[in-house]
Amino acid sequence: MTQVRAFLAIDLDDDLKPKINKVIKEFKQIDTRIKYVELTNLHLTLKFFGDIDTNGLEVLEKAIANVLDDFRPFKINIKGCGAFPNSNHIKVIWVGIEDDAILKDMHDKLDEEFKRFGFDKDRKFSTHLTIGRMKSAKNKDKVKKVIEEFKDIEIGEMEVDSIRLKKSTLTPQGPIYDDLTIFEL
Repeated sequence: MTQVRAFLAIDLDDDLKPKINKVIKEFKQIDTRIKYVELTNLHLTLKFFGDIDTNGLEVLEKAIANVLDDFRPFKINIKGCGAFPNSNHIKVIWVGIEDDAILKDMHDKLDEEFKRFGFDKDRKFSTHLTIGRMKSAKNKDKVKKVIEEFKDIEIGEMEVDSIRLKKSTLTPQGPIYDDLTIFEL
């Protein structure tokens, strides 16, 4: 039985990456331990599956395709910066998605379908792009200040015209993501 670490995601348009990189560069000026997401890996996760049996991929792909049949390409606006769980206890630094009703609807319909396959439903889905993970509280106040400075930053608009089922291979240098299936909207 072969397994693959998989997730369902929307890739970020390349033309928006330089603006996000400017935000990341501000955090990099702080003497703290933040593990940044590589610009090539920036994505919006719709569902993290974890390790799944490759024998079940075809069934999962059909279920995803069936749900996505109801969706057409749509636009999202990437705006703002924040932290999970909150700015006083920073674990994840993110860039947000504004006007995300279609995205949330898509997630909820997919999540309901995945429940049929035994996957846990997401407790709380929050549309965001993770840009870094804070590894210590060192200079947390400076990190908090940068988050506050960029809380309303306009990154830009992009069209969502495909969803990707991805394989994640963990390496000492960081994860490597490969597309398993691309679902066109």
